[in-house]
Amino acid sequence: MNNKNQSPIKKLLAIKGMGAALTAFVGLIIIYIAFGLINSAVFSSNNILNLLRSMSKYLLIGIAQSYVLITGNIDLSIGSMVAMSAMISATLMTFGVSPVLAVLVALLCCLVIGIINGILVGKFKLPPFIATLGTMFVGRGIAYMVNNNRNTDAIATGIGKEAGDKFQNFFYYGTTLGIYNTFWIAIIMFVIFFFLLSKTRTGRHIYAIGSNIDAAKLSGVNVVATTTKTYLVSAVCSWVVGLILCAQAGMGNMEAGNMYEMYGVAAGVIGGVSPLGGTGILLGTLAGSAVWQTLENGLNMIGAQVGIQRLVIGIIVVVAVLLDVVLRSGQFAKKKKG
Repeated sequence: MNNKNQSPIKKLLAIKGMGAALTAFVGLIIIYIAFGLINSAVFSSNNILNLLRSMSKYLLIGIAQSYVLITGNIDLSIGSMVAMSAMISATLMTFGVSPVLAVLVALLCCLVIGIINGILVGKFKLPPFIATLGTMFVGRGIAYMVNNNRNTDAIATGIGKEAGDKFQNFFYYGTTLGIYNTFWIAIIMFVIFFFLLSKTRTGRHIYAIGSNIDAAKLSGVNVVATTTKTYLVSAVCSWVVGLILCAQAGMGNMEAGNMYEMYGVAAGVIGGVSPLGGTGILLGTLAGSAVWQTLENGLNMIGAQVGIQRLVIGIIVVVAVLLDVVLRSGQFAKKKKG
């Protein structure tokens, strides 16, 4: 009865993780306006379009890491899968393989890494930091080996300029309704994975594992299968980011995706996804990725050094995690009093 009488705003705020997501969105608006007042070029349509396109990569790896973080785990192999995707697809295209087949082979390789991560963590109970650290090195090694320890030539040398341009336009340079395709790709994937996490049984199982894995087992949750699914989501998102980077450069780079696993953690944590598991929504990840890119873009436009950019973002991540720990300890204290 009381729930029916609640205002829409109270119902919205009652959703677990929504408060942190809305806080991140408010922070985003404040940061964007502040940078715009310092340099009006921040408000230009050209900068906004580039901001949306650049943010898309962080959104995708944020989704990848958020799925895993909500289960109380972590995926350190994201950056290496990004590099694998870029190098495998680019190498095959330089040999004349069609772009469709090349990207499918890259997808298959990333999925294998995701399955291995899921089995190592879910079935064999390896600490996720150790398991994915291992696959991080394996994935990066494959990225180096696939073209004999060197970056690829331009993809157009193998598939021709027309096919190369189509690939690059589809993933990076092309626009739809005046907005870069990269952004639309990220938003479509966001909607799909948001629905999967918030409206399906798999999503409920993901939260259950992160909240209390023993209770989840007792209630019939298949921990191995669910954990593997989160790592597969991570693999798919990493695969797409690798294709985006390949399209951006028009070639494969062995160092593509370097440190992206940490960028994914930052995007999720800034948006309220708890690294302790069980809490967070993808709307928060969307806000977190936007905050990350807006900070990077704004600091760059006002002439801040790269070191300062990393310092500011690092402090924000630490503060976000600290707040999560404090809030959780407060909740535990209330439970004890009750």
